Amino acid sequence: MTTARADGHVLRQAAGKEITPMARFLITYYAGEMPQDRESIAQARRAFTKWATKTGTALADVGSPIRSTTTISSDGIHNGTPAGPFMGWSVIEAEDGIAAVRLLRDHPFISRGGIVQLSEPI
Repeated sequence: MTTARADGHVLRQAAGKEITPMARFLITYYAGEMPQDRESIAQARRAFTKWATKTGTALADVGSPIRSTTTISSDGIHNGTPAGPFMGWSVIEAEDGIAAVRLLRDHPFISRGGIVQLSEPI
C-alpha cells in the first residue's frame, strides 16, 4: 500500500511491515551515446528494462527520453539544448539520498558514457 503525504513523501507499507516514509528523487540523464541502429536501440531498451525490473516499485515513474528541445534563456529562444544536453528523466523513491544512489549505481545509461543526476525536490 502507498499513501502520499502533504510534504510530498510517500508512505510505503509491505504486507505485515511498518510504514516507511519514502522520498522522491528526480533522475535526469545527460550526454552519453544515444543508440541509432535498431539492434543498439533494442539492446539499450533491454538493459533499461532489466534495471527497471531490479529497481522494482522504487521506480515510481519510468519517465521518457527526450528527442528535441528548445532552449529559452535571457539570450532568446533557440532550437537545441544548452551545454550538457538533457536526455531524459525518471522518478525513483528511496528512504534517503544514499539509498537512491545505491539504486542508480548500475544504471545502464552510465555504462554508455552518460551522466545521471540525482535531485531531491523540496
